[in-house]
Amino acid sequence: MIPFFICTSCLKKNNCYSLNNKAEVAEALNRVADWQIDNFSYETSGNLHDYGIGAWGNSVFYLGLTHWASLSGKGEQYYNWLYNEVGKESSWQIPANFISYPRYGIYHADELCIAQFYFEMYKKYREPLMIESTKKRLKDIVSGSPDRDMSHRNKQTWTWCDALFMAPPAYLSMGLLENDTSYINFMDRSYRATYNHLFDREESLFYRDDSYLGKREVNGEKIFWGRGNGWVIAGIANLLKNMPGDYPERQFYTGLFKAMASRLVELQHEEGYWHASLLDPESYPSPETSATSLIAYALAYGINSGILDEQQYLEPLECAWNSLLASVEEDGKLCWVQPIGADPKKVTREMTSDYGVGAFLMAGSEIFKMKNF
Repeated sequence: MIPFFICTSCLKKNNCYSLNNKAEVAEALNRVADWQIDNFSYETSGNLHDYGIGAWGNSVFYLGLTHWASLSGKGEQYYNWLYNEVGKESSWQIPANFISYPRYGIYHADELCIAQFYFEMYKKYREPLMIESTKKRLKDIVSGSPDRDMSHRNKQTWTWCDALFMAPPAYLSMGLLENDTSYINFMDRSYRATYNHLFDREESLFYRDDSYLGKREVNGEKIFWGRGNGWVIAGIANLLKNMPGDYPERQFYTGLFKAMASRLVELQHEEGYWHASLLDPESYPSPETSATSLIAYALAYGINSGILDEQQYLEPLECAWNSLLASVEEDGKLCWVQPIGADPKKVTREMTSDYGVGAFLMAGSEIFKMKNF
């Protein structure tokens, strides 16, 4: 394995990359975005759930790119690519993967990740076609009868923690757009079912799904997946960004966000990154940049919004960003991204993926907005 060195003691601020140069952050974000666009591809047959144009992984990239396009000097170039190469090619549709996988029905949360991208594009262009498919899918789901069994084998409700990133913000956006609380109530009810089933209150972390309850890592610790918990805390950030301040349940989400942020910072490697396994880093010693990007995004949002204390969280954020920059090749390729999975796996430097890039762009965009930056 290629060694990964950033600083000898990254959690000491004087050894960390300082978040004080917008030009450097912008250059890194543009370079990574350009590499992913140049290497973008998708499948038109086979496993479209994971690899189609509307697949969740690609959708995280689109979402991250919209975050950066709204700030970048190359923003119109990125928006044009998203509009023509993604929106038009996908016809602004929510994937119809239930045709190939009928057991999912219309309810699979991953298929709604692209809806978050469509809402972002709608905010800019205000073209009704952009959200017509999303409106229909969400209306059908809210008025439907999904199987609410919380077994991991059931994907008609949110039985895996990744779902808490993929779907909830779409329901919130639709509820606010339509001024219809039924969407937000559906989201909150579904979210709390997952929280009650998968959140470990002793560790302040989420199991990936109930198949991991009772299982242990080699060192005897519980199995908590780095990216899985990254999905959750980044998903809460995306919710809180749009959730009204007077929403009655907002305190639940801010409380969960704070609890997870505090625990995750305790588990950060001294060189700034998070591992594929949060409680067994020795078995998975490599950096894992999709988890690191998602957590860094949440920390930056938390500081910017005032939910997290800057004095407590700025240094961990600086160290996380430092580690992420060290994971970017000169050509813009983001390395050390764990491939698609459901639990901790070995990661090597050459591994990359579109969802990792999307998370990186989300993190960098939020850092770019920091008030003291």
